[in-house]
Amino acid sequence: MISTDLSASFWAAAAPAPPPTDRLEGGKDVDVAIVGGGFSGLSTALHLAESGVACAVVEAGEIGSGASGRNNGQVIPTMSRADPSAMVAKFGQERGQRFAGLVRDSAQTVFDLVRRHDIDCAAEQSGWIQPAHTPGRVAKVAERRFKEWQALGAPVALLDRQQTASLLGSDAYCGAWLNRSGGHINPLAFARGLARAATGKGAAVFTRSPARSIERLPDGGWQVRTPAGALRAGRVVIATNAYSDDLWPGLKREVVPVFSFQMATQPLSDNLRKSLLPGRQAMSDTRGDLHFCRYTHDHRLVTGAPLLWRGDLDRRLRAHVAARLQRLFPQLGTITFDHLWCGYVGMTADYFPRLHELAPGIATWIGCNGRGVALATAMGPELARWAAGHARLDELALPVTPLQPIPAHALARRLARFMLWMYRRRDAREV
Repeated sequence: MISTDLSASFWAAAAPAPPPTDRLEGGKDVDVAIVGGGFSGLSTALHLAESGVACAVVEAGEIGSGASGRNNGQVIPTMSRADPSAMVAKFGQERGQRFAGLVRDSAQTVFDLVRRHDIDCAAEQSGWIQPAHTPGRVAKVAERRFKEWQALGAPVALLDRQQTASLLGSDAYCGAWLNRSGGHINPLAFARGLARAATGKGAAVFTRSPARSIERLPDGGWQVRTPAGALRAGRVVIATNAYSDDLWPGLKREVVPVFSFQMATQPLSDNLRKSLLPGRQAMSDTRGDLHFCRYTHDHRLVTGAPLLWRGDLDRRLRAHVAARLQRLFPQLGTITFDHLWCGYVGMTADYFPRLHELAPGIATWIGCNGRGVALATAMGPELARWAAGHARLDELALPVTPLQPIPAHALARRLARFMLWMYRRRDAREV
């Protein structure tokens, strides 16, 4: 059985130690209380602290112990399925363009934070490439996305079959598009670095302090209770995403948490690295059953895949992913994985993220849809503007929408893994 312990991941083995933190004990008064110690919560706290706003984060586990410390670490400045034209169709011209601008700049936000705060997270802004696995997807995915993001000023390029093969070291694809602002990081190290930067600016970060309730205070403020303490604040940001629980009624039923399995190979030789992603870009392709990989600082490939059936999961997953990598990169030969771990990705029904005002003074966003590193980090300064009183919620880049729990959510969770069968059927067809 694959361990759900974060310590099983390669990121935990490679990340610098987290900053010292304590449990919340007793009462503490702040301007803003933040629930969740992942990218969104910590980025919000850092930006609030930089502007002199007293804030505190409560995290149920350790820093980055949710999705922020378990993902592939690709920094991708797009949404998984929503291009700028879809954002405009969903939210209208002005608000859709505003959201598209946030997404366009989201990877740059990550790498700028890394540089500004000297975060040790093996960051490489080497670009992100999306190769098309059929000729039709070159025209209907790669070319369309290239044109739409180019029109918004993103640093993108369209690649033909030969250029794609040269960039990837693989003949498996028909073309691609590239966004040069993307790249990859050690996500757990990045979360720990955000926490260190936030506490250095005066924010308080409490770990092993799960929020148990949020209560309205007589003065109009809010109290966030944990098992041993409470935060009293004028405003609250809930930043729990795929790991949302019953803290706020209906919130966890707005996303389906989908298992994401990640694995790291042994370090590749110098000769292999010269022929396989020699530019060290992050790569994730046009399949629904996604093929993806990126390098680590010590030259491993981190990749993964879902499986429809969970029996004998560890052995079958290693064999399945090894065979997949060998099809893409025959030069790899025998593949051995040193680390295998898992976590949740928060998926919404329409693949769009959501921003909500849950009550006066309480805001949340949810639904990273596989783009959490860049988007969750970029939502931090947006939420901080609102929490500091510098902007109304409806002035932020992500439009405010009502909370919309998924009908028959328990059934949707059970059926989610069977979507893989549908994705594979679609992947096998031309578009």
